[in-house]
Amino acid sequence: MERRQFLRRTTAAGAATLGAGTLTATALGTGAAAAAPRRTGPLRVDIVMFDGVEELDCIAPYEVFSAAAMHGSNGVTVRYVTTGRPRLIRAAYGTQLQVGHRWAPEEADLIVVPGGGYTRRNGPGIWAEIGSGVLPRALAAAARKGLTISSLCTGAVLLSAAGLTKGRPCTTHHGAKAYLEEQGGVIKNARVVDDGDLVTAGGITSGLELGLWLVRRELGADAATGVETMLEYEARGTVWQASSSA
Repeated sequence: MERRQFLRRTTAAGAATLGAGTLTATALGTGAAAAAPRRTGPLRVDIVMFDGVEELDCIAPYEVFSAAAMHGSNGVTVRYVTTGRPRLIRAAYGTQLQVGHRWAPEEADLIVVPGGGYTRRNGPGIWAEIGSGVLPRALAAAARKGLTISSLCTGAVLLSAAGLTKGRPCTTHHGAKAYLEEQGGVIKNARVVDDGDLVTAGGITSGLELGLWLVRRELGADAATGVETMLEYEARGTVWQASSSA
């Protein structure tokens, strides 16, 4: 039996018994409403790709949001995008990923910025992207009402280079927190920091928590618990949420 079809069927039954409190019990915020906001179309998620990106940084949220498409009433579309021409991206450990979509933030509801290469100043990764300036400028120009820009791990350093974290609550990989704070970020020691249109998450594995929290916020608690059941994973850590966040 094909694994995903089996998990989809068993998830529907399991979610009913788990109820709507699993995610908030393991990732504590400030009491965001469990009901999903009204949405007339699918949640559109773009994950930004660049050479040197950490494999788990980009693959974990892709898996979470793709699985969420089975649980949201209006669906989810997920795609990898790049600021250059569509091409083959070589990730930090050599994995090659074909990126078929150009940067088009006006077509997204949510942008996810992974990290990678923080300790390799002269290699591919975030420092090379900051050095070229293309991605930071694109991120700075993308901000608009209705768009949430998020990052995980050292992707927050790219957001900092775009001027998006200055004076804002945020988090990143533990090894980059001091740098992010030096650049004006207001560091919160939480797994996920939700400041409304800016959402950041901690270390390499935090793409799971980032994805699950945003699925809960955008699609509702039932969708999030459904994905948790399908992945057989319970979100961990605390979600720090600004009082004005949705």
